[in-house]
Amino acid sequence: MSWWLWAFLGIFLLGGEMVTPGGFYMLFFGIGALLVGALVGLDVIQSAWMSWLLFSGFSIGSLLLLRPPLRRLMATDRGGVSPVDTMGGETAIVLEDIPPDGRGKAECRGSTWNAHNLGTKPLTKGQRSLVDHVDGITLWIKPE
Repeated sequence: MSWWLWAFLGIFLLGGEMVTPGGFYMLFFGIGALLVGALVGLDVIQSAWMSWLLFSGFSIGSLLLLRPPLRRLMATDRGGVSPVDTMGGETAIVLEDIPPDGRGKAECRGSTWNAHNLGTKPLTKGQRSLVDHVDGITLWIKPE
């Protein structure tokens, strides 16, 4: 196979990686094809069987060596703590009157949340409250 066919295959595989959901498989085969294309273009490789052997070796080798660190780098889970888990102790503004042990709406971090009043006194509209914890999409709040 000529060098430009290897280059085309490599670019096709790299493009395929971009349009498919994560997994990072085609990326390494695209890199392998581009490397073989460069070696064929420089006349380092003369035979077709050697091209296919090196393509397989480069692709599988880079897949085994580079995929795990790349997946760790791209992981969305950063230690199991989401930004919502850190909201305890923040201030929320009550958007409607909430009776004791009742539910209503409150604003925290610029977003409107469902709120549950943990206090023994009602919370009034505009009152500042303290976020105790978050359960799903509900802030458990109490008076400051």
